[in-house]
Order: sequence, then C-alpha cells, then structure tokens
Amino acid sequence: MLERLKKFGLNHCDLQTMIANVSVFLRLLVINIDKRDKNKIPLISYIVTFVASACYFYVYIVSMVWFVFWRCVETGDTIAGIVVFSLGIASEIATFKLLYMYMYSETIKNIVAGYITLDSEVIPGSRKSYYLTKFLRSVKKRAILFWCVIVSNGCVYIGKAVLLPGRHFMEDSFIFLGLEPMFETPNYQIAFLANTMGVFFTCYLTSSISAFFIIIAGYTEAQMLAISEDLIHLWDDANKDILNTIDQDESEASTRQVEVNNNVNKRLIEIIKCHTMNIDLIKRIENVFQGAIAVEFLLLIVSLIAELLGGLENTYLQLPFALMQVAMDCITGQRLMDSSLTFAMAVYDSKWENFDVKNAKIVLLMLQNAQKTLKLSAGGITMLSFACLMSVLRSIYSAYTTLRSTMN
Repeated sequence: MLERLKKFGLNHCDLQTMIANVSVFLRLLVINIDKRDKNKIPLISYIVTFVASACYFYVYIVSMVWFVFWRCVETGDTIAGIVVFSLGIASEIATFKLLYMYMYSETIKNIVAGYITLDSEVIPGSRKSYYLTKFLRSVKKRAILFWCVIVSNGCVYIGKAVLLPGRHFMEDSFIFLGLEPMFETPNYQIAFLANTMGVFFTCYLTSSISAFFIIIAGYTEAQMLAISEDLIHLWDDANKDILNTIDQDESEASTRQVEVNNNVNKRLIEIIKCHTMNIDLIKRIENVFQGAIAVEFLLLIVSLIAELLGGLENTYLQLPFALMQVAMDCITGQRLMDSSLTFAMAVYDSKWENFDVKNAKIVLLMLQNAQKTLKLSAGGITMLSFACLMSVLRSIYSAYTTLRSTMN
C-alpha cells in the first residue's frame, strides 16, 4: 500500500505513472481514460457518483434557483441571493467538465493512447529521457498543487461549519427547498449531508479533471522542451557518436563528415516525427476541451463578479476556488506556448550551418513548422495565456465596478 501511495509523489514523474495516478481519481467518477485498463469500474464508484451528483443537483441547482429567484425576491435579502448565486454558478463548472468527459470518452482514450505510444518511443537513458523526466516533474508538481488547493478549499469550506460552535451550514443564509426549518432535526442532518456531498462533488470533480488536463497538455510541453535540448546538442552528440564507432585509421575528414551528417539526418527525422505527433495530439486535446474551457471561463467570470458584489467578507473561501481555475488554465496554455518558442529558438541554435545541404533543408522545414505556435484556446476565441488571464481579471473588475456603482 505504501509503495502505491509513493507513486503519487514527485519521485515518479513518468507519463505511465501519472496517467495511472489520475486514472485512480477519475474512476471514482465512473470515467476510464486508459484503454489498457480492462478492469471494471467498481459498483461503489457508481453509487458515490450517483449520490454525490444527486445531492449537488438538489443543493446547487434546484435549491439555488429557488432561493435566488423566489425566496430572496420575497425577503429582499439581496446579498444572500448574490452569494448563493455565485456558489451555484461556480459549482456548475464541474458538471460541464464531467459532461464533456462522458461525451468524448472514446476520443480521450485515443488521445491518451497516442501519448503513451509517443512516450514508448523515448529511449531510456538518452538525453531526451533525462530532460523529459526533469520537465515532467514540474508538470506533476503543478497538477498536485492545483489538486491540493481545490480539495483543501472544499475541506476548509466544510470544516468552517463543523468547527464553529452550534449548528452551522457552509452558508447559514442558504435555505434548501423543502427543508425548512433548516436548523431543526432531522432537516439539519439531511441538509448538511446533502451540502457536504455537493461540495465534495464540485471540488473533487473539478480538481481531478483539471489535473488530467494539466498532465496531458504538460506532457506535450515537456516533449517540446526535451527535443529542444536534443536539437541544441545534436551536432556535438553526432560527432561524439561517430568518434566512438569509427576506427581512428578510417576517420578521415570526408568520411567522418558523411557519417556525422547521416547520424544528424536520422535524428532530425525522429525529432520531426515527434514534433508532428505532438502538434496532432494537442490539436485533438483542444478540439475536446475548448468548448468546456469556454463555458468554464464564462461561468467563472459571472461567479467572480457575483462574489465581489456579495462582499469579500462573505465570499473569501469561494474566491480561491474560482481564481485558481482561471489561473491554472492560463498557466497551462502559456507554458505550452513558451515551449513552442523554445523549440523554434533551438532550431536556430542547432548549429545548422555545419550540416550538409540535405540536412539544412530539413532544418528549414522544421523552422517553418516551428513558427506555428502550439496553443490551447477557450472556444477558439482567445488563447490561454498570461495576457488572457490579465484580460479576464480586468473584465471582471470593470464589470464589478460598473454593477457596484449601479447598486449603490
């Protein structure tokens, strides 16, 4: 058991292990991302998913709509309505992500299989293998950080209600449909359990699916950085290989030059193949997730505006949940773009001026392909990047100040 738990740590950063790690979390949500895993999803996963999703639907869809658009209209409690509305909108991100995972389940399995095939071509002990493991460590660290922050946020949100003296809910002002009076037995116990399951569903689902997205996109980032290192050292490595394989009496300048260029040609073709596969895989990822990301951004923007309008003193635990998702998606997209730029610069730094004409033409082709930056987008409208993050935050603040002045 201890050995299995250790594989979730940073000492095991290969793709196979990371896919296995995230697969464990997703199987609890009745999602299988690995074609090779022929084990049936256990019955308990179906039960947990059904109960948690039913509780979520009751609390954050049915009760939220009733409370915001009927109860608060009657009572005139605008702040409570805004706070509960922000909770409901932010929580719906999880539902959309789950729907997309179900809708594109076979496509996602094929994408994962493509990445596993790509990873199987990496030669253990090679320069590329060393750098790939190094960069994947950063990717896994990013996924672990995101998962821990989102899950911890949910735990703190529930823990606040448990630790305060007396009977409390996550939001004391939030009344569930059909469970009044809320603080009387057994209504309190039923409502608290339903709320807890709803929070679990929202946080666990969001963190696990996003961790999968970070890892799968991060692998392309790591591949791009690893083949960039290969390119930079390509000429020197080829010379060393030839010196070790050709006898000294045969290593005349012309013969040696031909052998070096043959070696370079072989490795350039491997790099082109790897680059092309990464381009294809990242396009397939974007085709699957761009719709979900667009909906996510829209919901998060509305949610964050509502949270600000509701007052930070009322929504200080909801803000990290929403901001972390926007930020991590943009960071993932930015790192992918940065890795593309690194690859383009590596093509320039490959000492191509020493290559023969045939290899120089291949480098020219690589350079043309490298100009097409790998990217992820939100619905094909805007690229995920730091600029996108700043734009979203500015839009949220502008909308907030406008609505605040109107409310005042």
